Amino acid sequence: MGLGILAVIIVIVLLVVGPGLAGKGGDPKAVNSANPSSSAEAPVDNSDPSKACAPANITVAAITDKDSYKAGEEPMLSLSVTNTSNASCTFQAGADVQVYTVTSGKDVIWTSKDCQADAEPTPTILEPGKAVSTTPFPWDRTRSTETTCEGDRPPVTAGGATYRLTVSVNGVEAAADKPFLLY
Repeated sequence: MGLGILAVIIVIVLLVVGPGLAGKGGDPKAVNSANPSSSAEAPVDNSDPSKACAPANITVAAITDKDSYKAGEEPMLSLSVTNTSNASCTFQAGADVQVYTVTSGKDVIWTSKDCQADAEPTPTILEPGKAVSTTPFPWDRTRSTETTCEGDRPPVTAGGATYRLTVSVNGVEAAADKPFLLY
């Protein structure tokens, strides 16, 4: 039982420090390409969390701290990952495989991939049915590109404009985006 509690504590600590912040606008660190194995089997034994989670048993959700933001107020972005199987399993869920994207219509406004650097892979033990969330980080309401990491970025349109947060972790995309308004 002590090992189970220790494993849960480690998972929480890893997810809290996993998203990391770097550069302008609170961009999460790192972008390493990592794709889930399409041959991963769903775990069948609750006592062996070392088995890889099957991507089909993982759900991801986009999260913002509010639905609308006043002028100058920065949206706090995060995500949650849930193991929908009936057994514990391990899933690569570090900042190196997390992608946050803010869009307006079909226009990609900002993505965490543009300026990430130095994130470490984070294997995370996911308990069945328990959502685990990343630490929220601020989006500075600017456009991003790979070439604007060090300089000033143009601010986005506000005044009641609608934006949408989409997220993915290790190739597993959230089923729905999270809309929010900027004033």
